[in-house]
Amino acid sequence: MTFAGIPTGAAVFVDANPLVYRYSLHAKFGPASTNLLDRIDRQDLTGYTTIHVLGEAAHRLMTLEAIVRLNWPQANIGNRLRANPAEVTKLSVFRTAIDAILQSRLQVLTISPTHMASAVDLSQQLGLLTNDALIVAVMQSHGVTNLASSDTDFDVVPAITRYGPV
Repeated sequence: MTFAGIPTGAAVFVDANPLVYRYSLHAKFGPASTNLLDRIDRQDLTGYTTIHVLGEAAHRLMTLEAIVRLNWPQANIGNRLRANPAEVTKLSVFRTAIDAILQSRLQVLTISPTHMASAVDLSQQLGLLTNDALIVAVMQSHGVTNLASSDTDFDVVPAITRYGPV
């Protein structure tokens, strides 16, 4: 199922990858991700995310911009950025994206210690990595069953419908 198939009026949790696709202008997945976020802004959908997801998206956008703008290889990009803080200050795509997201109708849900406790249980039960399990824990606590993500790891989670960009 694709983002376009999310029913009108539905609540949907937005993972980091649609945000990255939208703001990196990804050739294949960018248009579908832009349409998803536009539907949320038009209130055709109610969109949710968390601060840890925004952190993941910002980090990825920062690394993608560094690869392109500074002509750096993808391998060890995080370490290269850490070693060159002056170059980090020149990057702006991640900032522009986060500013736009925070001004949009995408609601940023709070993560509590209870969510973290649930996430570690979900990791052990379903084999999810911690950040993905944290998304599921937050979704469950808010009664959200639709997820916008290209990450197929979520397909093991019962009672969650994952929608991909295409």
